[in-house]
Amino acid sequence: MSGHSKWSKIKRAKGAQDAKRGKIFTKLNKEITIAVKEGGNSDPDSNPRLRLAIQNAKGANMPKDNVERAIKKAAGEGGESYHETTYEGYAPGGIAIFVETMSDNLNRTVASVRSIFTKGGGNLGTNGSLTFLFDRKGVFVLDGSSLNDMDPDDLEMELIDGGAEDFEKIPGDEEGVEDIEITTAFEDFGTMQAKLEELGIEPKTANTPRVPNNTEELDVSTAKRVYHLIEKFEDDDDVQDVYHNLELTDELIAALEES
Repeated sequence: MSGHSKWSKIKRAKGAQDAKRGKIFTKLNKEITIAVKEGGNSDPDSNPRLRLAIQNAKGANMPKDNVERAIKKAAGEGGESYHETTYEGYAPGGIAIFVETMSDNLNRTVASVRSIFTKGGGNLGTNGSLTFLFDRKGVFVLDGSSLNDMDPDDLEMELIDGGAEDFEKIPGDEEGVEDIEITTAFEDFGTMQAKLEELGIEPKTANTPRVPNNTEELDVSTAKRVYHLIEKFEDDDDVQDVYHNLELTDELIAALEES
């Protein structure tokens, strides 16, 4: 199981997804806002980033009214103006942490990021110092319940043609349903989007995460400190995504699910 999937499994077990739904919607609102402003229009047909943001909002079960309201607000005069910034640093045990933020106040954001690192026993580093530890990948999650009418072998061949490097079955939203997680090279992200459109498949989510080249295994006690530091980042409204190279061992997963 990939690190991304393991992390999602822990979140489901702890009930964190429902508890943090409001924060998820806040982050999606920001993504819609910057997609409209940078794309120069509110038409998803001609604004690929907005189309992707809407797609991910649907995957997170964000109400349609909320999505339309966010688009209208972003397309209007004035409103928030967000800046995308990244921060890099180390958590306890030397675990690399890559933080992507979207903020209307950079002074507030950097102060918050530095504080989370410091209070969590880590330290904020210099941008660019950790880039070599991560690769950008395209990751698509397909709703397993919507693929029942498709021959699995034919589907796999089509997806390979679209640039799929790896397939993995992950737990779906419903009991007993497995979704499919597809990984592509970063440069094949658009190719896979086009292939899915050709096949009439709308992914639940599609993004380009930073995947660690190698992971580091820590003792459970130290690993739990790293996990809680990452949770602090994920709770921050200015933070969009957090990436790390902590190895999520079965022992650590069991300890986190029990806590």
